[in-house]
Amino acid sequence: MNFKRTLLAAALPLMFTFAGAAQAEIKLKFADIHPAGYPTVVAEENMGKTLTKETNGELTFQYFPGGVLGSEKEVIEQMQVGAVQLSRVSLGIVGPVVPDVNVFNMPFIFRDHQHMRNVIDGAVGDEILDKITNSEFGLVALAWMDGGTRNIYTKKPVRKLEDLKGMKIRVQGNPMFIDMMNAMGGNGIAMDTGEIFSALQTGVIDGAENNPPTLLEHNHFQNAKFYSLTGHLILPEPIVMSKITWEKLTPDQQELVKKAAKAAQAEERVLWDKKSAASEEKLKAAGVEFIEVDKKPFYDATASVREKYGAKYADLIKKIEAVQ
Repeated sequence: MNFKRTLLAAALPLMFTFAGAAQAEIKLKFADIHPAGYPTVVAEENMGKTLTKETNGELTFQYFPGGVLGSEKEVIEQMQVGAVQLSRVSLGIVGPVVPDVNVFNMPFIFRDHQHMRNVIDGAVGDEILDKITNSEFGLVALAWMDGGTRNIYTKKPVRKLEDLKGMKIRVQGNPMFIDMMNAMGGNGIAMDTGEIFSALQTGVIDGAENNPPTLLEHNHFQNAKFYSLTGHLILPEPIVMSKITWEKLTPDQQELVKKAAKAAQAEERVLWDKKSAASEEKLKAAGVEFIEVDKKPFYDATASVREKYGAKYADLIKKIEAVQ
């Protein structure tokens, strides 16, 4: 018995040492399809630096911008098995798996950009994050990034709704977005972001829809010189963590991660506004024509999409509309 106690006494310091070493450093991969310097990527990098400092090096980060770890869909699949730990993802990808987030994916659901920000900063934004976390998606939703206002960019000008008729327009892989584009008279084509440049170049598509920084940073403007300000989508984008990784963190670490993610949400917003304004200037200097359109025909054309998908989100829609 004494011998066993002696062994146990000798082993305990080693056990604590190994446990401490295991907890001492958790390496986290942070992926984003956007390139280095993009507002979301900069905010993610600063979030990681903050967490490394606040955890005394227990959490360290590697950053993989520019889609080097794959498409958003591929990154999510890696996160679900714990191979990638953190990412900013588009709601269009999440919607088919966590249906309630589709309320944010509905065309013209937000009155304007500021309305969207007020919604995600409040109870509705937190409610949607919780729905992602509590789903079978395998991810913990931490905060929101601003994905800007999405407009249509094309090889030929779209000055009115009728001009869009028959055009093949890339959208994210979500049935709602395909229905939305089809309702506006185009032909919605689901495609990963990384495929858009060559698809525009080779004529597989006639255009796409996104915000000014994406049009600029992914070089889509080289093949699509007309940017029609339809404002059909204003999409927030969640920062998510692999649930496998989340459950390895201590409660204190989890709280620090949540706090740092919310700080990243605020920082990215400032970066976004600067980047968006600068992108518009650069795009115009590169010969891109910004076209003011009458949004009402586009809004009216997508009424069928809101009717088709909106009934199940009636309560959420009321909450969104009530936000000032």
